Amino acid sequence: MSKPTISDLARLAGVSKTTVSHAFSGRRHVDPETCRKIKELAREVGYRPNRSAQSLRTGRTGMIALASSMPFSIAAGPSRLGFFMEIAATAAVASLTRNQALCLIPPMEADGALDAIAMDGAILVEPYANDPMVDRFFNSGIPVVSIGRVPGRDDIPFVDLHSYATALMVLNHLRDAGAAKVGLMTGTQRRNSYLETEAAHSAFCENLGIPQILVRVDEAGGEHEAEQCCTALLRDHPDLDALYVPVDAFASGATKAAKSLHRNVPETLRLATRYDGSRAKLADPPLTAVDLHLDALAKLAVDLLIQTIDGQKGESPSSPMPRLVPRQSSGT
Repeated sequence: MSKPTISDLARLAGVSKTTVSHAFSGRRHVDPETCRKIKELAREVGYRPNRSAQSLRTGRTGMIALASSMPFSIAAGPSRLGFFMEIAATAAVASLTRNQALCLIPPMEADGALDAIAMDGAILVEPYANDPMVDRFFNSGIPVVSIGRVPGRDDIPFVDLHSYATALMVLNHLRDAGAAKVGLMTGTQRRNSYLETEAAHSAFCENLGIPQILVRVDEAGGEHEAEQCCTALLRDHPDLDALYVPVDAFASGATKAAKSLHRNVPETLRLATRYDGSRAKLADPPLTAVDLHLDALAKLAVDLLIQTIDGQKGESPSSPMPRLVPRQSSGT
């Protein structure tokens, strides 16, 4: 028995072939009840859309990418690409509901590697200012959106991470927990989350009339370099009684530095990080962190990318505000 065709399915559903095509592609609105009926009949008769025919007809591949420039020194190790993979898990499901496959592009050095991947668009996770990853996609004519604003690129649609508000929430929590002098550790790379966090820390310190103590660590150095930088910081500022370290790999390094200097956490040094992943949960003591609602952000990013691919220019979507997850490291 031959496989059912789009014409067969259209005849059974009592609609045009165009309506069937739109029901599966999601490119045009189809009445929800009609769409449900078409897909139910498709399951009954064993119809599957012809991806090759769709690509020839639309000029699209049915593939979108999720990419990150965060180096493996940060993303790998205990977190096992946790931040990236948590976004990817939800983005993959959201993509499939829009009849798109998701391709994961981890940090890479080979510029030409992208040339072998045909895609309709890409979601970039927290690119930094002048990030070559952004140029690679733009030079290839691939539509992009980002999770986290791209510094200096107001032309790129983004889903907001609310980094300024997140930083103020954590800093105020440390102050309310009893800290008098709160330092900050970010990265030398100019990601928007670092820029907004530093601005929030500056405003926080100015409001309290305390000096802003800030150290930046090269992401390529990962946890080890963070430990060295934090050791020097704590020696230079023995009265520092709290640290906000947004990057969880850096926070792991800060925890080791505190232990090597016999600065007990949280008795003499309160610590907090941003991403509520395995590093934060399994640290000794467990680290106060933030629920960024990455599942919701991933869905919003997929929807925003589809709109961008379709040529729709709209405002960046409203994203959920972060939620503090207090733990022992901040004295709570």
